[in-house]
Amino acid sequence: MEKEVSLAYEFKRYYLAEFEFFDGDDFVTFNIVGIDVAKNEITVAVTDRGKISVITYELMEDEDGDLYFEYGVMFKKIYIDDFTEAA
Repeated sequence: MEKEVSLAYEFKRYYLAEFEFFDGDDFVTFNIVGIDVAKNEITVAVTDRGKISVITYELMEDEDGDLYFEYGVMFKKIYIDDFTEAA
């Protein structure tokens, strides 16, 4: 129980955090809407060429313990720690 509470508190700092990814043609912006550790899911608002979509991705962990999700046809790893607080 204590671990779940501390994880929930830790992920609150990521709420609406932002990350920009260059896909080769244009920038795609991600904003974290929510993280569900129990389901290993992350929900992000994706802004891609003027279109905004709210998408849930599988949340994965690499060998170093860093959390990420995969985006696009090339399954680019987007790490949670790369997100910054939205201004």
